[in-house]
Amino acid sequence: MENTTGSKPHLVLLASLGIGHLIPILELGKRLFTHHNFDVTIFVVVSHSSAAESQVLQSAMTPKLCEIVELPTVNISRLVSPEAAVVTQICVVMREIKPALRSAISALSFRPAALIVDLFGSEAMMVADEFEMPRYVYVPSNAWFLALTIYVPILDEVVQGEYLDQKEPLKIPGCKAVQPEDVVDPMLDRTDQQYLEYVRTGMEIPKCDGILLNTWEDLEPKTLEALRDEELLGQLCKAPVYPVGPLTRPLKPLDSRSGELFLWLDKQPSESVIYVSFGSGGTLSLEQMVELAWGLELSQQRFVWVVRSPSRKTGDGCFFSAGSGEANSMASCFPEGFLDRIQEVGLVIKDWAPQVEILNHPSVGGFISHCGWNSTLESITTGVPLIAWPLYSEQRMNAALLTEELGVAVRPNILASDGMVGREEIEMMIRKITVDKEATNIRNRVKKLKHGAAETLRQGGSSHNALSLVAKQCEQSWKSMEVKAPWNA
Repeated sequence: MENTTGSKPHLVLLASLGIGHLIPILELGKRLFTHHNFDVTIFVVVSHSSAAESQVLQSAMTPKLCEIVELPTVNISRLVSPEAAVVTQICVVMREIKPALRSAISALSFRPAALIVDLFGSEAMMVADEFEMPRYVYVPSNAWFLALTIYVPILDEVVQGEYLDQKEPLKIPGCKAVQPEDVVDPMLDRTDQQYLEYVRTGMEIPKCDGILLNTWEDLEPKTLEALRDEELLGQLCKAPVYPVGPLTRPLKPLDSRSGELFLWLDKQPSESVIYVSFGSGGTLSLEQMVELAWGLELSQQRFVWVVRSPSRKTGDGCFFSAGSGEANSMASCFPEGFLDRIQEVGLVIKDWAPQVEILNHPSVGGFISHCGWNSTLESITTGVPLIAWPLYSEQRMNAALLTEELGVAVRPNILASDGMVGREEIEMMIRKITVDKEATNIRNRVKKLKHGAAETLRQGGSSHNALSLVAKQCEQSWKSMEVKAPWNA
């Protein structure tokens, strides 16, 4: 690579495998370039089987704010089973990618001011050490999740048996306790390799030079205080914590918002439409899709539903229409006649929709979401209340934060032994955030958070100041190293 930076400092970022990790790193890189005067190179580990990842990468390259470099893919088939948990697979990939990262950094014609890795790239910090540069960890989630992550090595020592079987909430010093049923996926089975990887990650993260978080001071003041307090979590986490969020995908230009979807949204009353999407990796069973369809119809509210193929193809109560084609294929996932009955009040879209643009549309007034943190922030920053429907990863904790701490969401009370959310409860939740008395309070709370989120990113806001401090430290370190020894990696 040619050095076109002159005397301008240059940061290198490393994104872990998966679209949920790629998006936050790309947005952090873009903000460092546009607001803090850094050139940025982002090393990415891409699954070429993911169309969504390819689309995100393509859009990130226009306009060309950051240089994006794909690291060579690694074959982990000899190291883990294809059935291994996703966290295990990501951690092993990121471990095996270190030689390629080392070579890529060596080939740079400039001295990197720092290496910023994400949650699952913490082992790559040793590569930064080899090049004598600062290393930061960007945890693209909330402070409560970070608190659990760095405390899990302690819980590993003191908790007997499986976390799910505990009768009391899991206490974290200075923070909201975690209900056993809300623990992150790697904590569901202590014999699984993903649990060991998670404990290791919790031990490694505090060893970095600073932790960046995709949250902000006013959203989680108590938890952030606990992370900094030497009497509480500060004794485990010596690295300073920098809340730099909310960093979310930007709204695309107005001329890109065309077609049937936006023509339909334009005709709907303000805040009348429920947007339904479970993210790039979220799927429901066929039976649950049928219940959701009935719940949407019974609520008598308008909706846009992004539908993915069900996670299994069994069960009763589903209509399989004759003929072929996409419409008939989709119809097979719904109650008989559903698509005909909802023509005036709903749109069903297959696989993907422009989420940021939908949430920003004035007719959208609610979001049924899996509560991935990217989607959660996109909802908060557009002032849209949520129905929290967590599926995997840390989403159950996110749902608890949204409902119990922030009061901007409602969550199902799943009582059925099979974990099914029934149509009546779905109808009730939709009405709670749209037409019931409590809907106004929920809407006011989320709009207050939206305002605070915008303020914190402006010049002088807490998140802008936090990232400015990181930038200043990186630049000072870079300048001192340039004087000490010219770059000849």
